[in-house]
Amino acid sequence: MTSPSEPPQHLAQKLFYQGRKFSFEVNRLRLPNGVEGDWDCVHHPGGSLAVPITQDGKLVLVRQYRFAAERRLLEFPAGTVEPGEDPLATAQREIQEETGYRASQWQTLGQFYLAPGYSDEIIYAYLATDLEQLAHPPNQDEDEDIETVLMTPTELEQAILDGEPVDAKSICSLMLARRYWLSTG
Repeated sequence: MTSPSEPPQHLAQKLFYQGRKFSFEVNRLRLPNGVEGDWDCVHHPGGSLAVPITQDGKLVLVRQYRFAAERRLLEFPAGTVEPGEDPLATAQREIQEETGYRASQWQTLGQFYLAPGYSDEIIYAYLATDLEQLAHPPNQDEDEDIETVLMTPTELEQAILDGEPVDAKSICSLMLARRYWLSTG
């Protein structure tokens, strides 16, 4: 008899799609109990997110149209980690491109899987402080529709509770960052 802590045996893998930002494959596995099955997986290089907070305690967010959701979502600035790129460099790039702010202080908040039931994507979250608003407007990608939004942590929490569409990575990162403003009064 096998131990439940043994990993499944990988029997086969079939790549169905290789895109610019992710790939999709189906894997055939045999579980330690002998049961065989197919598991879908979206492979993603990971994302990086900044929780920017101004000197006066406002969070810098973006409201951006997301095709899959067919609506504009409230989010912290974030982006895909490019091949060979450090996740912190991704967060630093994205905050400038999406919001027109730059931070001089960065603190790691943690990392988490976005949707481990079907994807290996990890989000790296950072707190960005000592913000400076750049003189030039944000350098958004051509295919982005983004509006910068300033809110206090309490306003964002209330927006979430009121059902405003906020993505999961931003809600999770808000929780990770809470200790910052709770400790600073």
